Amino acid sequence: MTTVLFVATIVCVVANVLIAVADYARAGFVLRNSAEVGLPVSALPYLATLKLAGAVGLAVGLVVWPWVGVAAGVGLVLFFIGAVVAHVRARVFHNIVFPGLYLILAVAAAVHMIHLVAGPLHGW
Repeated sequence: MTTVLFVATIVCVVANVLIAVADYARAGFVLRNSAEVGLPVSALPYLATLKLAGAVGLAVGLVVWPWVGVAAGVGLVLFFIGAVVAHVRARVFHNIVFPGLYLILAVAAAVHMIHLVAGPLHGW
């Protein structure tokens, strides 16, 4: 299980870096999705910065300070809960799988970071 969570954490870091870059670049799919859920374009750089900070925090947690990774993982979980809620409120379900997948990755990363801090749990 630890290997699966570690791989999910790495995938979470890479995925959040890539989507943050797409947000900063105002990629077409990002602009379309933002418009559908009612997110102003002016918010994109701020949201991209949060995603990038989460990715960096997870990386720092893996390499140096696991507590930073816990904070980053929990922050990303909260961020992507907000993204899923935004999709539900706007009734944009055709692409809700994307924030849902990011949320799953963030939960896995947060669990992995907590596991690094707390030590092995029975059965893990």
